[in-house]
Amino acid sequence: MKKKLLLGIGLATMLTLTACGGTAKNSSTEESQTKNHYPLTIQNYTKAEGGTTWEEKEQIFDKAPERIMANTRPAAELLLHLGLGDKIVGVGANFGTPDKSVEKEYSKLNILSDEYVGKEVALGTDPDLVYGRGGLFDNADWGVGTVDSLNDMGVKTYVLESSVIGGTYSSIYKDIENLGGIFNIQDKAESFIKELKERQASIVSKLANIKEEKTFAYLHMSDPKEVYVYTASTETFFNDAFKMVKLDNVFKDQTGEVSIEMLIEADPDVLIIPDWEDSSAKIKEGLYSNPKLSSMKAIKNKQVYAVDYNYMFGYGYNTIDGMEILAKEMYPDLFK
Repeated sequence: MKKKLLLGIGLATMLTLTACGGTAKNSSTEESQTKNHYPLTIQNYTKAEGGTTWEEKEQIFDKAPERIMANTRPAAELLLHLGLGDKIVGVGANFGTPDKSVEKEYSKLNILSDEYVGKEVALGTDPDLVYGRGGLFDNADWGVGTVDSLNDMGVKTYVLESSVIGGTYSSIYKDIENLGGIFNIQDKAESFIKELKERQASIVSKLANIKEEKTFAYLHMSDPKEVYVYTASTETFFNDAFKMVKLDNVFKDQTGEVSIEMLIEADPDVLIIPDWEDSSAKIKEGLYSNPKLSSMKAIKNKQVYAVDYNYMFGYGYNTIDGMEILAKEMYPDLFK
């Protein structure tokens, strides 16, 4: 009996030592992998104050950032999908349809404002990384500061590639890949990319039998009586995203303002309006009852659809949510 007891103690000791040795080995391996991963150079972007032309600029990371300021809600929600919620120290522009899958985690974040925030507010979070929508990297009241000014203060930046001119929905995949590298979480990044690509492929598959693209125009309206056409000619992400649902912006090559007469003459198949909470129904009603527009195909065929602003101009992964909703509204029989 005594012999058996000693044998048991000896075996337990061996297992304990083996476990400790394994932990030390794993820890050493992780440290080695981290050491070999950094410094990491990411090719990103900068633009002059008040400018619109983006130029490439390297961001060098000696380690993973610990304090991230996200300049929009969709930017913060992307970080949550990558398991980085504990690193978010502030979020600006808290508007738009929430991503239900991360809504609980999002509610715990430090929301700085429902509107765009300025540089002083952004820096007040003491960030080591300011990240998000490119158009908000400016020194204006609504901007978090230019890339160069933030970098000069020792703050790293990451401008979403999807949000610069030339960006497409596929740019989201590159952004997620880059974030995976910056934070050394490549497995999580690859997993989320796979999930989004599968969703995109599903939409494309369901609409495969629709051979011709329909044309659309985007009406940026909040008052049913004031019809304002936004050409979105420089919004490459916006125009590319709508191709998922076989829609082509009829004014994508148009510069300057578009009058109601020009809209009527172009006669697009579909009209897209922003979904401003409870006002979209009134806007639709106003368009359908507008005598000036009565000859248009979109009006006759009741083809006016409301899409959340962030799904169109948030430059984020969740644009696919908006396109999926739109596809189901346009072609309900294909999603039964």
